[in-house]
Amino acid sequence: MRTAERPRWRGLAAAGVVHGAALAVLGAFAWILGDLLVAGLGQVDWAFLTAPPQDAGRAGGVGPILASTGILLAICLVVAVPLGLGAAIFLAEFTPAEGRLGRLVRRSLDVLAGVPSIVFGLFGNVLFCKTLGLGFSLLSGGLTLACMALPLIIRTAEASLRAVPPGLRQSAVALGMSRTSVVRHLLLPAAAPGLLAGFVLGVGRALAETAALIFTSGYVDRLPESILDSGRALSVHIYDLSMNVPGGDHRAAASALVLVVALLAINGASALAMGRFGRRLGAR
Repeated sequence: MRTAERPRWRGLAAAGVVHGAALAVLGAFAWILGDLLVAGLGQVDWAFLTAPPQDAGRAGGVGPILASTGILLAICLVVAVPLGLGAAIFLAEFTPAEGRLGRLVRRSLDVLAGVPSIVFGLFGNVLFCKTLGLGFSLLSGGLTLACMALPLIIRTAEASLRAVPPGLRQSAVALGMSRTSVVRHLLLPAAAPGLLAGFVLGVGRALAETAALIFTSGYVDRLPESILDSGRALSVHIYDLSMNVPGGDHRAAASALVLVVALLAINGASALAMGRFGRRLGAR
């Protein structure tokens, strides 16, 4: 009897550890969100979201900063998504899994994924700001963010493409479909959930980045007139209010709350779009 009960208790203990870990993660997020709500919710209104900063950020709002953040994110995604998807397709479909080139590219991506953001900032400052003559600008910052997001997007997309059952590829080849048609009409729709996950991870890293943007897009908090103007990202604004502006803690909390809500909205929209896409795909 005791021997029979032992595996049961081990299973229950393992389940308890797993559930405890999940609750710990949820609790940490709830704590952070609750702290931001208490400290910053009273500061957030329509004027805060649209007005320019005043008195070094102690008054006014974050309108121009939200605009700069959106431009930075758009530049990052326009560059990183096509390059990342193309590289992932190359690694998953046109390169042997154990080939020398594939191993070299994957190891390089793994190293890049672990490089500190401050190193990317120095790299972007030297290459985009100085060598290419773009200066402190939204374009420099967006290109630097694209370099940072590429490893996440590529590795996630490659794993999703490789997870597609080999039988689908074999059936498509048996029907006479070209490799390009297989990728376009079969693999990409089948791997869409993983591709979307990589997209969301890239967006999250781009929105949350601070150190790299200090060296590339700058601190200017006015509304940019072009992508060659300097601009302040929301994460940089939060850092500046917390570290450099006496009395700016409540405004920093309000700005952080806006950033977290934006991330939640992007994740929610992605999940909703993926659910509709899955139902449409299942209906076929």
